[in-house]
Amino acid sequence: MLRLLVDQDFDQDIMRGLARRTSEFDAVTAYEAGISTLDDPELLRWAAEAGRIVLTHDRKTMPGHAARLLAAGEKMAGVIVVPRKLPIAQAIEQLEIVVVCSENTEWNEVIKILPL
Repeated sequence: MLRLLVDQDFDQDIMRGLARRTSEFDAVTAYEAGISTLDDPELLRWAAEAGRIVLTHDRKTMPGHAARLLAAGEKMAGVIVVPRKLPIAQAIEQLEIVVVCSENTEWNEVIKILPL
């Protein structure tokens, strides 16, 4: 079962659609976790400690921050970037594949921008 940390500005329509299609994941929002004000590197560190893959729309800065943490030898649980331009139905379909067909450990130190 995938454990996700959903970035504070992630489209909730995608999350609701994904929840309707599969229940095989555990998602918490940055807001629910009380970390919505953290900057990207701190959010990534929190996610690594919690064993949660970061789900974000932030294609501009999040992958770069994740790559820098990896280059510095820090632990990272993974990042999945869903571009805002990706149609909602396609985003839900792609995330369903990820959720159903993978385990958290497969995402360690992985930065992936959808589509697959």
